Amino acid sequence: MPPISERAHRDDVLDDIYASTILRKGLPKDRFPDSSNLPENVFAAVRDELMLDGNSRQNLATFCQTWVDDEIRRLMDLSIDKNMIDKDEYPQTAEIEARCVRMLADLWNSPTPGDTMGCSTTGSSEAAMLGGLAMKWRWRKKRQAEGKSTDKPNMICGPVQICWHKFARYFDVELREIPLEGDRLIMNVEEVLKRVDENTIGVVPTLGVTFTCQYEPVKAVAEALDRLQKETGLDIPIHVDGASGAFLAPFCAPELEWDFRIPRVKSINTSGHKFGLAPLGVGWVVWREKSDLPDELVFNVNYLGGNMPTFALNFSRPGGQIISQYYNFLRLGREGYTHIHSACYDTAEYLAAEIGKMGLFEILFDGDRKAGIPALAWKLKDGAAIGGYTLYDLADRLRSRGWQVPAYSMPANREDLVVQRILVRHGVSRDLAELLLDDIRRAVAWFEQHPVTRPMTAAEATGFNHN
Repeated sequence: MPPISERAHRDDVLDDIYASTILRKGLPKDRFPDSSNLPENVFAAVRDELMLDGNSRQNLATFCQTWVDDEIRRLMDLSIDKNMIDKDEYPQTAEIEARCVRMLADLWNSPTPGDTMGCSTTGSSEAAMLGGLAMKWRWRKKRQAEGKSTDKPNMICGPVQICWHKFARYFDVELREIPLEGDRLIMNVEEVLKRVDENTIGVVPTLGVTFTCQYEPVKAVAEALDRLQKETGLDIPIHVDGASGAFLAPFCAPELEWDFRIPRVKSINTSGHKFGLAPLGVGWVVWREKSDLPDELVFNVNYLGGNMPTFALNFSRPGGQIISQYYNFLRLGREGYTHIHSACYDTAEYLAAEIGKMGLFEILFDGDRKAGIPALAWKLKDGAAIGGYTLYDLADRLRSRGWQVPAYSMPANREDLVVQRILVRHGVSRDLAELLLDDIRRAVAWFEQHPVTRPMTAAEATGFNHN
């Protein structure tokens, strides 16, 4: 066999990319390859496989950002070799992370934004788990001081994303998830009070429920827990899962009280790569005050030449997303975030109005910026679908045009309710919305002309499932 340099030179001179050895024989898939290959040939092969993925801009199921500035791409390139956990080697990346924490504490009205605790994470799920762990540790420490049992912690939530189910299982906490009832599709005060007791580590309202996109009533729950404390002495904290809403409400519903203006709110998590507009791979958690993060959760690590406090679940990870988040804060400010997110709300409201006019669908959430995130959710009206199709069939039909518009069943006790949803993110323009509406109308007309003999079920659907 010729040396690698000779073979590479031969391929470079004689072969077109698609006539090269690697592409003529097909890519190795089950065993580690023996030979090296020219980088442009390998790049072409992998690039072509990626064409089979969906177009992320048409993915209206995801909350995650699918459009970024060119400047962010350049900053990501500059940061690709920086391990953000190594704060001694990359002190400026560490400083930028700390600035972001302070800016978020200020955005969320912390009483001491310059002196609170918080950190970046790989996403809002990790951030949520850190908030949950802090609640559990505070509860356990208090119970131990009182000489009481610590073996039955529980937490209260409404219909939640899978990360909270993971938290409960991984960290041995009973999850008291409030079941849905009738038209009530989120948590309310009465259902929270039915479930709290001395073993409750905290209540977790969601600012932007994944199923219907609505904000849960943080202030009303906090006021109810204030009354409960006066009556019983139970002091139950709140952690707000602001994965989406914590980057929306401060700009588009600033009068809404859900954050650290409410003393009972001890921590907030959010996703930087959702409505924070950063590229995939960054979340944030911030505590109201420094004392709200138990010291027992902070590790001081002697690592690569420096003493470093850390309290994330992950260790080594890239710094580019943090740098990009800071870029967005500086680039947009309150004015820019308000402008961008308001445009998303305008498009969501427009889509809800137009889909409602079709007469087939009942809008469950219409993109009201004071009540939820820029999104809409609907169900089929009873008996309205000519052609016998379900929302699963409609979602499947739209996928043939590249659109991912998820249909899914709701959690207990409304598994009978099938909902379809659209997320309107930065980059989902009015023009794209018009194209989508045209495709929905075409799909409905197709079903009317080609009745479905056996409607698609949830098990057969290729689309989206929260759990």
